[in-house]
Amino acid sequence: MGAGSAQRRAIRVTVNGVVYERVVEPRLLLSDFLRHELGLTGTHVGCEHGVCGACTVLVNGEPARSCLMLAVQADRLAIETVESLAPDEERLHPLQQAFWDRHGLQCGFCTPGLLMLLKSFLAENPSPSEEEVREAISGNLCRCTGYQNIVAAALEAARLLREPVAG
Repeated sequence: MGAGSAQRRAIRVTVNGVVYERVVEPRLLLSDFLRHELGLTGTHVGCEHGVCGACTVLVNGEPARSCLMLAVQADRLAIETVESLAPDEERLHPLQQAFWDRHGLQCGFCTPGLLMLLKSFLAENPSPSEEEVREAISGNLCRCTGYQNIVAAALEAARLLREPVAG
């Protein structure tokens, strides 16, 4: 067998609650699997080195850089992408609504990664301080906003997520 003839591998991965079974190249990145195999283009790829955070998804509920993870490593795991946030086409997730209301996005390239990171962070820390939010997002880069509106959006989302939903 030559170096270029790696065996394709069967994987079974749950993405946004849907089980997918695919046969993939062993070196296929999770980010490329999500974008090209499944058509979930909300996961953005900025640096391809795990530095910018734009490709952040949740793997079994924990934030992970999908550009650093192979699709075969996601076998039998649960992946959540930004497409999982909105409950339907008419409503936004509280995080998305807060980003909209507080102008937490400009070009939007970093937004999916920030949303997924903050979903996990706010689940663990439902009443964060501004300093805790700044620390949580410190590994995700944004070239447009200066972070102030992102922090305000995260704090607003925390408040929205704590409020009981009116029936």
